[in-house]
Amino acid sequence: MVMACRVINKRRHVGLQQLSSFAETGRTFLGPVKSSKFIIDEECRESVLISSTVRLLESLDLTSAVGQLLREAVQAQSNTYRTGTSTLLFLVGAWSSAAEECLHLGVPMSLIVSVMSEGLNSCIEEVVSLQVPIQYNVFDRMVNTKTFSGPETFSVGVYPFLQIPSGTGLIQKERDLRDVASQSLAIYSLSGRPVKSPQLVRSQDKVEADENTSQTPQTLKNSLLADTRCRTSVLTHSRHFSRTGNNQWISKPDGVLEQLSAATPKTYRCDDLVELEVGLSHGGLSSMKLVDEAVRLQYQNAGMQQGSCTVPFLFDISRIFTCCLPGFPETFSCVCPGYITVVSISSTALIKELQNQPIRVVLVEGDLTENYRHLGFNKSASIKTVSESLKVQRDGSEELWTDHVLQVLIKFNVNLVLAQGNVSERLIEKCTDSKRLVIGSVNGHVMQAFAEASGAVQVTYITQVNENCVGGGVCVTIWRSIPSDAADEINRMAIMLRTEGINLVTVVLTSPVTAQVQTKEDTFWTCAYRLYHALKEQKVFLGGGAVEFLCLSHLQILAEQSVNKGNQGCSGWLHNTSSWLASSVTQYRPTVLKLLANGWRRYLSTLLYNTASYSSEFEAGTFIQHHLQNATDSGSPSSYVLNEYSKLNSGILNSDISDKLEQIPRVYDIVTPKIEAWRRALDLVLLVLQTDSEIITGLEQTQINSQESEGFLFL
Repeated sequence: MVMACRVINKRRHVGLQQLSSFAETGRTFLGPVKSSKFIIDEECRESVLISSTVRLLESLDLTSAVGQLLREAVQAQSNTYRTGTSTLLFLVGAWSSAAEECLHLGVPMSLIVSVMSEGLNSCIEEVVSLQVPIQYNVFDRMVNTKTFSGPETFSVGVYPFLQIPSGTGLIQKERDLRDVASQSLAIYSLSGRPVKSPQLVRSQDKVEADENTSQTPQTLKNSLLADTRCRTSVLTHSRHFSRTGNNQWISKPDGVLEQLSAATPKTYRCDDLVELEVGLSHGGLSSMKLVDEAVRLQYQNAGMQQGSCTVPFLFDISRIFTCCLPGFPETFSCVCPGYITVVSISSTALIKELQNQPIRVVLVEGDLTENYRHLGFNKSASIKTVSESLKVQRDGSEELWTDHVLQVLIKFNVNLVLAQGNVSERLIEKCTDSKRLVIGSVNGHVMQAFAEASGAVQVTYITQVNENCVGGGVCVTIWRSIPSDAADEINRMAIMLRTEGINLVTVVLTSPVTAQVQTKEDTFWTCAYRLYHALKEQKVFLGGGAVEFLCLSHLQILAEQSVNKGNQGCSGWLHNTSSWLASSVTQYRPTVLKLLANGWRRYLSTLLYNTASYSSEFEAGTFIQHHLQNATDSGSPSSYVLNEYSKLNSGILNSDISDKLEQIPRVYDIVTPKIEAWRRALDLVLLVLQTDSEIITGLEQTQINSQESEGFLFL
């Protein structure tokens, strides 16, 4: 029988190899203990210190098409969720190698696409049993309860499910790696005086199982099936891709994983904010500590504004901002109400004169320059400007415009101007001389917050200002006194803008090492968005590698079932295809599933190796295989994972490490960002796979005589 598919493993798939090479550069970013990298520019010989996937790909010169696709996929994940990029990059490399190995074994490309896609969907359905619901009243218990603990309390590198053998030296390494930012933080009240934050001490409580919860693992799993099956892959545009809505080939026999377990799996819930924050910190405890302070301050502000109203509090991440101050001591990091920004040190005298008194403010939506025009403005075609290039006329025009703006500010007694865009340097100089402060590049949410609190109305042009547009009651103060030697070196100062009732929180991030400031900001936003997405979805995954381990064990069970039952496991799948393709499914399906599962195995091995748990990835893989065998023997991998968590959280540890570790806190992962990182990784791999195949095979593959090709599926 002639097959309408050519084995193309003799040709190099450059795209898949490039994906694997690019992904290899970011493997040290996986897990809670990250290793930073220096990126050196070959031309100017300058270097930058990075410790995140996004910064890595921004620094690399990815000129190839595959590199551009990888960068776009990572940026899309970062722009949407601000987390999950390291997982995405690693799985891209692991599954690229898996797809390439499938080609070397002669697996038809269409089967690689179909089996990998359905295998991942099956994993997504399976891991629903590891979801933990978050109680809706998690903020109601925040007042007069425990606060976030400092980094000295918890181990930052331990993953609860993957236990640590004795003699690895991890405990001492973790103590050495603890963040130095455990200094006490200060919260500033509206009066500008620092208020000591509550003592950050928390004892790890035992979390009892919720036996009466309505969301059991099975009901949670069923609730996700409709959403998973309705999702259409981005690869459906390719002529090589054929997906059916029938998932029968991946569905396990009824109850095979659940009924073999003698005991009902323990279910969990999270009803404590601190427990949730610790579980989502993933080693960034000092950053999550700042997030906790910001949430509590926002909660207090919301309580003062609502008064006796019983409106539920919602964490609004759009009203939290960061102010990075390189060159300042670590002890200067803090969380403050209001808006903190940086101005030139030459404005010191002006700030001192304006502080301790309420001033009037004007808010400008666009640029505050002479030639700025709003979006959609059309210049009249009938007017022609002559000698526009003459510098004398340009300077004269800008000078007239600057004088006019200053007259408007004097007329309405305005001492503060906030502009969302750029500001004319000449205007800043003139306003400073007349005791008026102008600040540009202000975030739109900051502008909106000041408009709500001060009563100001945002305008597009300064000529639109009238009495009704001017806000009042804004206070400007110097954020805190800076040592004279540090101020001279930095040549700038931080100021605080505040007004009564403003819903803004600024997190100040400082470090004496300039190269570390960007990393601290990235870590803070990663922690903040983890908490934001968890509270928004009202659910989290059990973390610490538990979800990936369940995917690994589930795929291996599916592969074994395919070998034992042959074509019965995929009856109804691809039922409209030719007989050769149906027989190929029976032959190659176990191979593809095992190689897909191998990506999860590499993920877990690298995770353990990066946390210094094992001296090599091979040793870590042996440990994973031990747990994998135990999960298979138990008959229900999901129950096995839940039972392991139950042991760890109740203090029942292995005897060889119980004398070294305190009780380990539970680790959580956010649901949607993690699943979307998986999907984006596989979609990118399959897209490059199909593109490579089209380039390599050309049209020869489909140029078959019509009489010979009857009944075949063209790929």
